[in-house]
Amino acid sequence: MPRPETPLLTVDIIIELPPPRAGIVLIERKNPPHGWALPGGFVDPGETVETAAAREALEETGLEIRLRALLGCYSDPRRDPRGHTASVVYVASARGEPRARSDACRACVADPQAITVPLAFDHGRILEDYRFFLALGRAPQWAMDASPAGGIFRMPDMLESAPESMLALEWPSS
Repeated sequence: MPRPETPLLTVDIIIELPPPRAGIVLIERKNPPHGWALPGGFVDPGETVETAAAREALEETGLEIRLRALLGCYSDPRRDPRGHTASVVYVASARGEPRARSDACRACVADPQAITVPLAFDHGRILEDYRFFLALGRAPQWAMDASPAGGIFRMPDMLESAPESMLALEWPSS
């Protein structure tokens, strides 16, 4: 059987630092595509995504991390200009001062509510989901649109607080 062609698997990590440097770690990429981004990279053959996240965080920031939560999986074919990738994104905690290493030329700590620089890849969207995670304590819920146009959309935030009667399904009688 021929080997299937699939997207490349990557990881991205939102690394939270405690006070006094409270914020998340961003890196400026040394290699194309250039720009500011979350730490992350490709999963090596034989490596779990969790191990890849810890390795990439250490390689790019010098920080040892503790994974706290799975934020989501991002697989839009347009997310990486180099080709189709699927990224598993974690929220992690760390202590210490981030230092640019490996393929990062700079590292900084930023307030996730006040990032004004353009971000590489789909990291702006990932940070929107992270802000949702901070506000509600969970990742956003997603659903597939079954229409011919297809697509993915976020379930309305107010769905959780909707009255039970609004959420009841009525099945046609046969």
